Amino acid sequence: MKVLVIEDDTGLNRGISFALEQEGYAVVNAYSLREGESLFEKERPEAVILDLNLPDGDGLDFGKKIRQGSGAGAQTAILMLTARDLETDEIMGLTSGADDYITKPFSVAVLKIRLQNILNRKLCRTEETYRLTSGDVTLDCKTFRAFCQGEELDLSMTEFRLLQFFLENKNRALLKEQILQRVWDADGNYVEENTLSVNISRLRKKLGGDHIRTIQGIGYLWEEEA
Repeated sequence: MKVLVIEDDTGLNRGISFALEQEGYAVVNAYSLREGESLFEKERPEAVILDLNLPDGDGLDFGKKIRQGSGAGAQTAILMLTARDLETDEIMGLTSGADDYITKPFSVAVLKIRLQNILNRKLCRTEETYRLTSGDVTLDCKTFRAFCQGEELDLSMTEFRLLQFFLENKNRALLKEQILQRVWDADGNYVEENTLSVNISRLRKKLGGDHIRTIQGIGYLWEEEA
């Protein structure tokens, strides 16, 4: 999943980006409104973290522009950042199209949770099937919770999307490229070579058993239990 961070404070931009990359997001960076607008059109991110006070314009206007665009813009998650702490500023931010609003200074850990909550809600709205099941594994896309043998799993956003893709394609061999395109970036950019294998390993450890089988030279397969 790709996130565009538009923030002119270089240190803060890099800090946010590093934290998100650790969670498995693909991050694109912009340090001005003009650069952000260009990258939004080029990259089509699923989420935008947008500073309101940019050196060459107001983020409020760009938030409105995203929302007034075609279908993709309507589904883009927007988290606004600002040093403004007045209630009127928060109202303006939310009414301009933001899904959430966070004032500076803030904890990056809180930002990650806010972003994940926004994406969870948007993912659930677009899901035709809210509940996916395979053997002792159940995925509830409405509440964004996963269970194995009745115990709730502690999954990251990336692990949840990975598990969801497997359950949507049970007993079907999936190419590595297919998984990368669905779970990470549509063009396979910004993804290190071992990213998929590392996340598969983490998911296997949390699930236990032999749900995910490696198909050498091809990809992976989720084996449906009897």
